[in-house]
Amino acid sequence: MPEIETSRDGAVLTITLNRPDVLNAFTAELHRQLVGAFKTARADDVRAVVITGAGRGFCVGQDLTEFGEAARDIAGRLRGNYHPTIRAVRELEKPVLAAVNGPAAGAGLSFACACDLRIAGESASFVPAFINIGLVPDMGGTFFVTRLLGASRAFEWMTSGRRLTAQEALEWGLVSEVVPDDELAGRAAEWAARLAAMPTRGIGLSKRLFDSADRVPLEEQLEREAQLQAVATQTDDFREGVDAFLQKREPRFEGR
Repeated sequence: MPEIETSRDGAVLTITLNRPDVLNAFTAELHRQLVGAFKTARADDVRAVVITGAGRGFCVGQDLTEFGEAARDIAGRLRGNYHPTIRAVRELEKPVLAAVNGPAAGAGLSFACACDLRIAGESASFVPAFINIGLVPDMGGTFFVTRLLGASRAFEWMTSGRRLTAQEALEWGLVSEVVPDDELAGRAAEWAARLAAMPTRGIGLSKRLFDSADRVPLEEQLEREAQLQAVATQTDDFREGVDAFLQKREPRFEGR
């Protein structure tokens, strides 16, 4: 059985982690298939991506049955398996939405936070499980959670191991919306379809800018904005947006 399933609905690609019997825990093979799915997402006719989990959970992090052999070279395993997955999310110049169904724990939490947006079902939970077994956050957890929550709250939460409910995650700003569990897939599809109808190249360039915004001096970011704005003005979607504005009609973006 494949550890990743993909499906298409128009311009939206849905990637489903498919190890429901173990709440979609990560294995080396799952990472390999995930990276492959993100390569598929580079196709021009894909304009938004949804990530979710099969069954009762989003992802509970590393499959500990595989951890014994991995612990001898955990740094190498992170570099070889986890880091390519995170790079695949961040290097894709298209919006990536996590539809969190059930627990997102440990590296599964980090993975959700690496996505551009998150919505959650009512039964979702968010658990920084690393500290509970004496580990530090990985898979970009310290980076992305700090961006979302700020340094002080991120440290407090990630070193407590405290489980957040979906509603608490919404109040903290970790997710954008909470919906009934049976409405999550439909709501994620609505969000993704709306994003897919936007100027895809403009979203991708914006993603690049936001990724660098808190790491470079103002003058460097201003220059990056100027360079990427010049790129954006060369797109068909920019021309369509201007034409639609002048003609007082709704734009019809095609992602070019």
